Amino acid sequence: MAVLTAPGLATGTAYAAPAAPAAPGAPAAPAPEPGAKSLEQVRKEIEDLYRQAGTATDAYNLAEAEAKAQSDKIVEIANLIVAGQERITTLKGRAGAAARAQYRSGGLPAGAKLALSDDPGKFLDGAGRLKQGEKAASDMLAELDRTQNDLKRYAQEASAHWATLEANRLKQEASKKQIEEKIKAAEELENKLEAEEKARLIQLEQEAQYKAQTAWLSSGAMKDVNGAATEAGKRAVQFATAQVGKPYVWGAEGPGSFDCSGLTSQAWLAAGRPIPRTSQEQLRLLPKVALKDMRPGDLIIYFDDASHVAMYVGDGAMVHAPRPGRNVTIAGAGSMPIKAVVRPDA
Repeated sequence: MAVLTAPGLATGTAYAAPAAPAAPGAPAAPAPEPGAKSLEQVRKEIEDLYRQAGTATDAYNLAEAEAKAQSDKIVEIANLIVAGQERITTLKGRAGAAARAQYRSGGLPAGAKLALSDDPGKFLDGAGRLKQGEKAASDMLAELDRTQNDLKRYAQEASAHWATLEANRLKQEASKKQIEEKIKAAEELENKLEAEEKARLIQLEQEAQYKAQTAWLSSGAMKDVNGAATEAGKRAVQFATAQVGKPYVWGAEGPGSFDCSGLTSQAWLAAGRPIPRTSQEQLRLLPKVALKDMRPGDLIIYFDDASHVAMYVGDGAMVHAPRPGRNVTIAGAGSMPIKAVVRPDA
């Protein structure tokens, strides 16, 4: 099949897994003590905690993006209020000048005096000026009224945006607390393991990915997948694969570290196509494509809650930032449950 391959992938070979299961005859892991959790149970528990942290990270990133949008809107409204206040000052100055001129002329506008003249020519001229003066005064008062109403509306909008900003701040704080709690719990579980157990834990992770990827490939999922990358897709893949080896950090968008959607959004930004920041928003706002039509550069959304995202790179592989404690890596596209495929450059 004609696909774009990532560095280290053989053209035309569907990617199976980062590592195969332990060879037959290899020493088995020590049996757990009665009542103790097996290492596989610990692995699943750690994985679940990091998945929950990933969901909270998506909520945190969305709240952060919304907070920035509200903050920018408040600045925009503040500038409109300043401009409106300056306009009101100008209009009031013009109204004051007109009032002073009327006072100096004995209470009658100059146009009115001319209109009372016995000279027919002056009378017609004065009537015209009077009409112009009345219209100008009426327009000025109407503009003053409009500007004051605008300022009142701006103040109401600013108040609403402040309320939304505060709500997003509270959402960020709640999500951050949840992220920190889940990551801490996962790290505490992992830190209790001996060095050999930690090495075995990584092996178990690889075996689970291998099993899922093999089952996915065996299902025929890649049978008709042969889409070629666009030029923008190639640039996005090149950026994403160049980040391999950099650590996962929640909320990070590079250049030294990434979370899953930080990697995909920055890759497409580098390709000249800004996309939503979070995996859930990427799913919601980007066009969906059938799995059989998948091409390099497309984004694969994982899990029912769309809490993880990766970029398809060809040959049945994807690049992603897995979780805290792991680095950006290339893995099997079917090594996690796929929810949808979306296309940034549809």
